[in-house]
Amino acid sequence: MAVKLRLKRMGAKARPFYRIVAADSRSPRDGKFIEVVGTYNPIAASEQVKIDEEKAMKWLQNGAQPTDTVRNLLSENGTWAKFKSNKKEGK
Repeated sequence: MAVKLRLKRMGAKARPFYRIVAADSRSPRDGKFIEVVGTYNPIAASEQVKIDEEKAMKWLQNGAQPTDTVRNLLSENGTWAKFKSNKKEGK
């Protein structure tokens, strides 16, 4: 099973709100997921991103591939850099 970290769209029409989830790559965008890793609200005055770093690191270390948008959010949060440094050290 190929796992991806991706966005699941929620909220009302023209008022999107996203959950960052770990999901099977074959499941639909808003379909079944394995675990919620965080949230992303692009509509707020300052974009609000909340990511549970422990869960994100667990999924990345287990081979989950983030989508481009989720990778950018992880980079802004600092989680992606931490994952890359751990990977280079061999942990």
